[in-house]
Amino acid sequence: MSQEETNLQQTDFSKWYLQSIQKADLFAYGPARGTMIFKPNGYFLWKQIKKGLNDQYEASGVEEVYFPMLIPQSFFEKEADHVEGFAPELPWVTKAGDEELEEPLALRPTSETLFGNAMSDWINSYRDLPMELNQWANVFRWEKRTFPFLRTSEFLWQEGHCAYATAEEAHERVLHFLKIYQDVVEDLLAMPVYTGEKTPSERFAGGDNTYSLEAMMKDTKAVQAATSHFLGTNFAEAFDIKFLNEDNEHVHTYTSSWGASTRLIGAMIMTHGDERGVVFPPKMAPVQVALLPVGNLKKNPQVLEKLREIEEELKAAGFRVSLDDSNNSPGYKYNEVEVKGVPLRLDFGPRDMENNSCMIKMRDQEDKESVALEDLVTTVQDKLDAMQTRLYEKADQFRKANEHYDIDTMEDLQAHLDKCHEEGQYPGWVLAGWDGTEESEAAVKEATGFTTRNIPFHAPVEKTVDLYSGKPAKYTVWYARAY
Repeated sequence: MSQEETNLQQTDFSKWYLQSIQKADLFAYGPARGTMIFKPNGYFLWKQIKKGLNDQYEASGVEEVYFPMLIPQSFFEKEADHVEGFAPELPWVTKAGDEELEEPLALRPTSETLFGNAMSDWINSYRDLPMELNQWANVFRWEKRTFPFLRTSEFLWQEGHCAYATAEEAHERVLHFLKIYQDVVEDLLAMPVYTGEKTPSERFAGGDNTYSLEAMMKDTKAVQAATSHFLGTNFAEAFDIKFLNEDNEHVHTYTSSWGASTRLIGAMIMTHGDERGVVFPPKMAPVQVALLPVGNLKKNPQVLEKLREIEEELKAAGFRVSLDDSNNSPGYKYNEVEVKGVPLRLDFGPRDMENNSCMIKMRDQEDKESVALEDLVTTVQDKLDAMQTRLYEKADQFRKANEHYDIDTMEDLQAHLDKCHEEGQYPGWVLAGWDGTEESEAAVKEATGFTTRNIPFHAPVEKTVDLYSGKPAKYTVWYARAY
């Protein structure tokens, strides 16, 4: 590996990311602009996320449904803020064969309008509430600049849509589902996140409040990992979602929506990857253990026979295992295991057979360790558990090292950015005061490219002065550059 390749993660993070996901064989570019194909290993990652979230949704009483991807134009026009927010990204179907459609149909960018229309029919009484539904689907947003997993014209996601009798219950459940996202992302993806509320300019189109998980990548840019929206009665009024309450009055429901997408895959890779490529947390890895025979197998066929026994033992214990019995060189095999992010590599040769042991190498560590075969299952589990924890702690230490609490003015911020540029360092995140005006927020973005990520639920420091205007701060916010 050349010096340029070794430092690529620091010098050209986007190039490093694209090379890493290609070497890991996670995706291919689709034939239509801005689309991508999920290859088996890439789709496995999505299935793991899906399972982790579904387990939580089912435990919360959420029911799963599926809605059409075609949405009549008139549906969007019922909620003015909603259509305005999504209009630039909407792809439209206007013809069927040679026939012009009576009404254009949008490919869904999200499904609040579809669910709102259905709920107006399904909800009649307080006995029908709460209604909590979730669908796993593909959505379309005609992105001008695309980036595999993070931003594509078509992507996969889940979207929850709920209706409640009271604003209090709706709001409580909005935060409940945000907490589910946090628990799954931090436990499964080993990715620490910032939780908080979006500013009005960054909230969901048509919503009253948007709450988000924000994650710091290794180039210190932000990725919005998941969102949960309190929609108030906006969509209920637009789609006439009413119910007869216990006082025999017809009133509007309060609705919410919440979603996470395949951008979580890209965020995970950008959080844990190193100069050699992707590093998968063991709970997410398509292959957790790679078995590699060492030495001349023609002279020592018993090595491969024993490795097959080890393979069956580990699979029976529930591990995802791959045995490489190809004729490729050891160096090639080692490299394949690394670039595909396999957490644990197990080497086994004639000497190991004599000693009834094997050598173990963890993807995120340099040293190898000899392990007795009789203790193998327990050791492998312990090693994978330790790596899962280690990756989270390393990512958490990285983000804390790149948080800046001492930047209170635009002069401070510009000086910080100049220093980072001179030293070849990433700028990190800035905790700063905000006066609550869109003008101040927009001015910071225009001058620096930093956007508000969220108003944290628990700010480590409370700021008293707006970063741009110098006026008293109404909120403490995280600023960062974002994908």
